[in-house]
Amino acid sequence: MTNLSDFPLKVTLLGGGNMGRAMLEGWLQGGLPVEKVRVIDPAPSDDLQRLADTHAFDLLSAATDISGAIECLVIAVKPQIAEAALAPLRDRLTQDSLAISLAAGKTLAFLSEQCAPAKVVRTIPNTPALVGRGATGAIAQSGMDPEQKRLADTLLSTVGLTVWVEEEAQIDAITALSGSGPAYLFHMVEAMARAGEALGLDAGTSKTLARATVEGAGELLHRSPDDAATLRQNVTSPGGTTAAALQLLMDDKNGLPPLMERVIKAARDRSEELA
Repeated sequence: MTNLSDFPLKVTLLGGGNMGRAMLEGWLQGGLPVEKVRVIDPAPSDDLQRLADTHAFDLLSAATDISGAIECLVIAVKPQIAEAALAPLRDRLTQDSLAISLAAGKTLAFLSEQCAPAKVVRTIPNTPALVGRGATGAIAQSGMDPEQKRLADTLLSTVGLTVWVEEEAQIDAITALSGSGPAYLFHMVEAMARAGEALGLDAGTSKTLARATVEGAGELLHRSPDDAATLRQNVTSPGGTTAAALQLLMDDKNGLPPLMERVIKAARDRSEELA
C-alpha cells in the first residue's frame, strides 16, 4: 500500500463517480490526511456522501466554492463535460499546479489548453481500480518536472499498478488493452457459462463455476512468479482434455489470438476516433 501520510500537495478531486471515488478511497486508505482532500461534485452519490461523512473531508457542490490556488487537480468527470467542468477552476491553477486527468479520450493538447499554466498528466485507468487492483496507463506533458511526475505516480499507484509511456498514441492502445480489457474477461465468463449450460449443467451451477474459475485463475496469475504461458502449459497434459480445447483456442486462423487482435484493434481505432 502506498503511504501518503506525508504527501506534500492538497488534492482537489473534480468528480466523485466510480473512478473518482475509487481513487479517493485509495488515497484515504493510503493515509492521505483528510485536510489535504477536497471533492467537487454537484450531485454526490450516497456512497460518496457516506465517505465524506465518515472521513470528514470537504465535499463541495460547486467549483466556485474553491478558494486559493489548486496544488493538485484530479479530473474524474465524464469526458463530454470536462471543458465546462474545468472552466470555473482555470483561474485557480498556477504554473506550479499538477493536473491529472482520468477522462477518456481527452488529449494532452486539450488538457494543456484547459488547465494552463498547470502541468498535466493524461491517464487511462480501468475498473479493477475499484478493488485496488487497477492497471493505469499514463503519459506526462513534455517538460514536466520529475518530482511532479513522481507525485502523480504516487497518487495513481494507490489503486493498482501504473505504466508510463512516452508516446501519446500508446494511450489508445492501453485503452484498448487494459482500459476495456475487463469487459472482455467478463464476457468470457458469460460465454463459458452458456457453454456449460449447453452441455447439460443448470444455469446457476454453470455461472458459479465459470465465475469461480476465472477468479481463481486470475488470483493464481497474480500470485505466481510464472508467466501466463507457463501457467497454461502447467495445466495442459499432452493428449488430455485441456489440450483438445486449446487446439481450437490457439488456432492461427480461427482461434483466440487472431480474434483478440481484431478486438483490441477495434477498440484502439475507436479510441483514436473519440480523441
